[in-house]
Amino acid sequence: MNFAGGNIGIKDWKKVSFLLVFVFHNFFSQQTVTGRITDDDGENLSSVIVINMSSDQKVYSNSMGLFSIDAAPNDELRFVKADFRRVSATVPSNGFSSQLLVVLIPIPKEIEEVKVVKKPTGDLETDSRLASKADKGEMVRQAVGLPQPVGKMREKPAEVKQVLLPILLGSLDVQGTYDLISGKARRQKRQYRYDDLQEHIAWVRNRVDNEYFTAAGIPEERISEFIQYSFEVKPQVRTYVKAKNLSGVLLRMEETMPAYVERLKKNKTPE
Repeated sequence: MNFAGGNIGIKDWKKVSFLLVFVFHNFFSQQTVTGRITDDDGENLSSVIVINMSSDQKVYSNSMGLFSIDAAPNDELRFVKADFRRVSATVPSNGFSSQLLVVLIPIPKEIEEVKVVKKPTGDLETDSRLASKADKGEMVRQAVGLPQPVGKMREKPAEVKQVLLPILLGSLDVQGTYDLISGKARRQKRQYRYDDLQEHIAWVRNRVDNEYFTAAGIPEERISEFIQYSFEVKPQVRTYVKAKNLSGVLLRMEETMPAYVERLKKNKTPE
């Protein structure tokens, strides 16, 4: 059968029709993924390469850490920057409901193994150095080139000002409005605060031997509680944790030890 004087048969037209359907389906399933990239201290990261591994499209984050890239469901997005661990995310079938918040974790420059003292010496500089535990698992990963764990992939909670501003301009962020009204944004923020707190407590526990605390009169089962207490009483402790400064952490924590131990004694039930 000929069409318009051509020599294309029915089977050929079926193939062409199938190809057109496939192309149009992929075209209309594309969406624009936007987000912001920061380090683990919340500082915006510029010049991060964002790669769509399916289409090989590449974009860079701007000076505010913002990026925008086209993607289809199930596409893998990869975030790459020198001196930071690589992060990947897969676009869900229904897309991301709001702007992505991507956190890149710096790659440690060096890992030094140090012996753990069994009893504090009283010299803060010595104690902070000798109390450090070597992260042997990280050392092995660095040595054999195992894949690094991905950074934090978090959906950015809706903010009141980000929802109200579009309304004033005549548009409505339906998802953001729903997140605020339903309490989803509030729950997200609360969960993120809890997750960060547990991560920071674990950072200290993984680097300081338990006997360092028990020698000061803090029971082993109360160590995590004491670390959280020190975060609340001396916010600088947590600042040093974020800066990966163990000496600073121990310096500030030791300032809170006497009051915490005294509180334990007062709360102890008389025998």
